[in-house]
Amino acid sequence: MGISFTQVGFLIPGNFSEDDPLTGLEQTLDIIARGEALGYDSAWVRQRHLERGVSSAATFLAAATQRTHRIGLGTAVIPLGYENPFRLAEDLATVDVLSRGRLNVGVSANPPQFGALLGDLLYDGDPALADYGHGRAERLARALRSEPLADEAVAGNAAGAQVPRLQPIAEGLTERLWYGGGSLKSAEWSGRNGWHMLTGNIVTGETTDDFLTAQAGLIARFLANWRGPVAPRIALGRVILPLDSATPAQRRRYRDYVASRHARTLAPQGPKRTLFGADIIGTLDEIAAALARDPIAQRVSEFRLELPYEFPHEDYVQIVEDFARLLPQIRPVPLRRTGS
Repeated sequence: MGISFTQVGFLIPGNFSEDDPLTGLEQTLDIIARGEALGYDSAWVRQRHLERGVSSAATFLAAATQRTHRIGLGTAVIPLGYENPFRLAEDLATVDVLSRGRLNVGVSANPPQFGALLGDLLYDGDPALADYGHGRAERLARALRSEPLADEAVAGNAAGAQVPRLQPIAEGLTERLWYGGGSLKSAEWSGRNGWHMLTGNIVTGETTDDFLTAQAGLIARFLANWRGPVAPRIALGRVILPLDSATPAQRRRYRDYVASRHARTLAPQGPKRTLFGADIIGTLDEIAAALARDPIAQRVSEFRLELPYEFPHEDYVQIVEDFARLLPQIRPVPLRRTGS
């Protein structure tokens, strides 16, 4: 059985060196522009804190809106535990307007991983009293709807009395909200609240030790609970390392990387029973065959090529350019629309 995606994008980490962040950030912007020229439908960035990577996805993608014209831009994902939902909504709405409706907002909702280290740099009160669950995502969605906050104009703005509401108004952005969750509870919440599903190489083994069985269960739970105003969308991510144009040194690096991560795919990891999917490495023909055998790829219409952390820029260029040669095969009818 073959595969046929309506959308194919890629997820890039946004690495940079500590003593020269500009070069790494510029290289990531270059990859996104290359991706547009190569025909990808979307480019996504991670948001990472206290690491050498993109720490403000909205700020970074604002720059990307000025380097691109067609390609969808996405966050995968923004950890909401670090964010004020209203202020984040203002930033995201601004990016969406600058991109002319090309933004996809992917988030996750958990307590901030580095909260104890940040202390009062992050918290204004007792963190035990804060809502770090799905309610935080619901507040973000409510803010993005830009509903009037009063029945009449309120004085105090520099421009005079106005009806107070989040500005700018990003029409349609609330239909491009995505949730990156790995549990059945998150899948059910996403569906009931109209957030599309991002799923990749990490899920929770709540009812099984098998990664693909667990991922299929998440998709089934999501679809069974979908209550959104538009058709549900599921975007699948897989780490893929094509070898076709790779140099001998790159081939060794890629094979060593995959081998170093193989053990974690053999059994659930840690108290949360985290399950990891296998990386895909090989020629483009071998990669296409592996995707065709992937039962999850058969069930979704959108796909993300996930690029590994901490690889050199030239590796990312080679991976993105090689994989683009598969686009006519795995996405036979390209979809060219904003907000993809």
